[in-house]
Amino acid sequence: MDAAEFRRRGKEMVDYVADYLENIEKRQVYPDVEPGYLRSLIPEEAPEEAESYEDVVKDIERVIMPGVTHWHSPYFYAYFPTAHSFPAMLADMLCGAIGCIGFSWAASPACTELETVMLDWLGKMLKLPEDFLAGTEGRGGGVIQGTASEATLIAFLAARSKIVKLIQADHPDRSETDIISKLVAYSSDQAHSSVERAGLIGGVRMKKMPTDSKFSVRGAALQKVLEEDRAAGLIPFFFCATLGTTPSCAFDCITELGPICNAEQIWMHIDAAYAGSAFICPEFRPLLNGVEFADSFNFNPHKWLLVNFDCSAMWVKKRSDIIGAFKMEPLYLKHDHQESGNQSHWQIPLGGRFRSLKMWFVFRMYGLKGLQAYIRKHVGLAKEFESLVRADQRFEISADVVLGLVCFRLKGSNELNETLLKRINRARKIHLVPCQLAGKFVLRFAVCARTTESRHVQEAWSHISHLASESIVTNQSSDLI
Repeated sequence: MDAAEFRRRGKEMVDYVADYLENIEKRQVYPDVEPGYLRSLIPEEAPEEAESYEDVVKDIERVIMPGVTHWHSPYFYAYFPTAHSFPAMLADMLCGAIGCIGFSWAASPACTELETVMLDWLGKMLKLPEDFLAGTEGRGGGVIQGTASEATLIAFLAARSKIVKLIQADHPDRSETDIISKLVAYSSDQAHSSVERAGLIGGVRMKKMPTDSKFSVRGAALQKVLEEDRAAGLIPFFFCATLGTTPSCAFDCITELGPICNAEQIWMHIDAAYAGSAFICPEFRPLLNGVEFADSFNFNPHKWLLVNFDCSAMWVKKRSDIIGAFKMEPLYLKHDHQESGNQSHWQIPLGGRFRSLKMWFVFRMYGLKGLQAYIRKHVGLAKEFESLVRADQRFEISADVVLGLVCFRLKGSNELNETLLKRINRARKIHLVPCQLAGKFVLRFAVCARTTESRHVQEAWSHISHLASESIVTNQSSDLI
């Protein structure tokens, strides 16, 4: 393919993408295929001779689309959103064309500098303390990670490195192995599984903290377990607070937890993967109060801020803590501007894509007001769905509806709600996933797609209500047998 054909094919692909997105709600949101469906549709080996572009494109609908879960359908209400916008897609195209590998300033000055500036832009939108911004006299700064899971792991490993160095400075005779064997980290029992995985990768025990009736970790609970663990000879060093938990979008009380972590010299990392986008709205910013106590903070613009995956924003209060844990400079990576920024010192992989281009395009083409309006629209749709649920006496709301997630269930047994969810997903008109709250099987309704409107929410509720009636009848029939 030469440049002339690329121009022609590129325009065709843009038309295909635009048509796909304009008509996405006509497609079945969840695929009707079985595991292994794809292998029989393509050859066992790659072709020896080149195939035509037309043949490849024909196979998109034949091979790929039958197995696609359409995350950007207005009938997709599972998990949390994955962000999506035309400006971000255009920026991704430019990123692929430039094709640089951003691991140092010398590797691509624009890639390094735009990322730093975009994280400052976003930090200011969130009204983060200046300590977290690079363009100030503070010692912090931001970096784009691939996912919140990576950000949590980075913070966890940096905290581990920091505490080991601190202890060895006072006790040079203590080995790293001995110290690590005594370390203990904490998170909510509602925290994402990636937090527990960070503990597994880091080789450190992770304790899950109990939550209150709002599914939030409170300061008294943390204080109690810290006292118990220190008395047992353990070394608390890391706490991961969650703002917007995956099951129910609950918020740990960081205004209570932060001062305790600071007093106890425990690294506090805040995971706000989903909810963080909402903090650009003044009415939701109080949910972030207490961030001033954190050592690191992360959320995913690629979830709810119209920046396509992957783009996970992470800030640290002291960049030396991160760089000190991961800095390695072999001769072939050294250059004349070593202190001008090296992303490789802030992350697991050496290199990264020019992801900040997506932020630059989206922030400029939507503006802060446009992004705020988008968040508010989704929250409004969630509130609309909540009101429909509350108006039906057969149902109950299982957790506070704060942002774009509604947790609900039929009043009755877990089995009844499991039956309802199976009916919903087998019908494939909408797609939902469950969670468990206080031992109850709960359905999650997350407003996800950029194009979701009130009519889609109304249609979804009508469908759920109809299937609920069927589920109740089936359950009653089973009870009579």
